[in-house]
Amino acid sequence: MTILDEDIQNIIKDFDMSVFKDKVILVTGATGLIGKLCVKSLLNSGYNVKVIALVRNPQKAEKIFGTNHNLQLLVQDINDKITTDIKADYIIHGASVTSSADFVNKPVETIMTAINGTKNVLEYAKTSNIKGMVYLSSLEVYGIPANPNVKENNYGFIDILNPRSSYSEGKKIVETLCSSYASEYNVPVKIARLSQTFGAGVDKNDNRVFAQFVKSVINKENIILHTKGETARNYCYTTDAVRAIFTVLFKGETAQAYNIANKNTYITIADMAKSLENEHTKVVFDIDDKNRGFNPTMQICLNTDKLEQLNWSAKIDLVEMFERTIKSMQEE
Repeated sequence: MTILDEDIQNIIKDFDMSVFKDKVILVTGATGLIGKLCVKSLLNSGYNVKVIALVRNPQKAEKIFGTNHNLQLLVQDINDKITTDIKADYIIHGASVTSSADFVNKPVETIMTAINGTKNVLEYAKTSNIKGMVYLSSLEVYGIPANPNVKENNYGFIDILNPRSSYSEGKKIVETLCSSYASEYNVPVKIARLSQTFGAGVDKNDNRVFAQFVKSVINKENIILHTKGETARNYCYTTDAVRAIFTVLFKGETAQAYNIANKNTYITIADMAKSLENEHTKVVFDIDDKNRGFNPTMQICLNTDKLEQLNWSAKIDLVEMFERTIKSMQEE
């Protein structure tokens, strides 16, 4: 059994999947790291769950999911009106621009995909009379907080004239759009604000910092840091994140936001890199002033008290996160 297969079984074991019995779930961004784990967990739950997976690349989706009589691929761009006549009971909306380079080089597309894509999902939710929806937002809505311990109402500074803020500001306006649809049209949408999340199934082409560290360890190469690595934040393993998303979907309050993170993983990027050093891999600083799409230096530790009140807790610590991610990438 692969690490990814173990993760799917652990989600099914640790979350009461019977709440999805005989239901139809629309998942956007279904081939992404979180989306595919949601889809696979639902399809393997044993409760006859039907999944509509909204994807742009059917070949990629078929490679990930294979064939399943309970899976329907909805092949389209999230920026287009959702065309299926099937009415979903629940929606997990994870489609988003996720590349830091795109935030800088394609800021207009980043913003408009967030707004138009989510509007299309909310319109579909409104006409389908769904039972629940969760929007996958990000810790980036907090900007640079004044205090590292960030609860759901502790917003910090974002430079709105910096094109890199296209992602942060796009997420923020979409959260307001979600709460507006809840207020005006009674759409039961909840918001999940994820910390940086990783685990088994990370794409080898992923350029986020954790993926670069993992690839350096596997390839027995040095970890090259282009900053001092002073940014500190907490992280979350994918299985913990999926359980949290399911929890928010069923137990969260409409138009409320919930932080998703492992509160015990708060660490600087430099210290995280150093924790992975071994005889083959050392941390090397090569600091430059190139615009690589990095966030400003910040210290942010998402407070998860609100989510924990819904009877959720993180299970996987940072050491195990990297162990499982490394083994998974080696298995591919």
